[in-house]
Amino acid sequence: MKGWMAAADLPDLDALQVELEQLLRREPEISAQRAKLFDRLASFPTEFGQRQERKVSAERSAIHRRIDELRAQLRPLLRNRD
Repeated sequence: MKGWMAAADLPDLDALQVELEQLLRREPEISAQRAKLFDRLASFPTEFGQRQERKVSAERSAIHRRIDELRAQLRPLLRNRD
């Protein structure tokens, strides 16, 4: 049938939801860390601080991308559960 996938082809709904919850918990922590780095750089700019800020910003961006991916994956799966 068109539109149906074999059960083996479907992503693990529970694993996706757990990963999403973990990332949603991590995001505020990494955002707070980034904010502290920005504040520190504003008053005491160093090369090390700038590298740290870029690293944390890249991690934060990756978290945001993955959250968006997971939500996009979960949306149709949760809709089909009903």
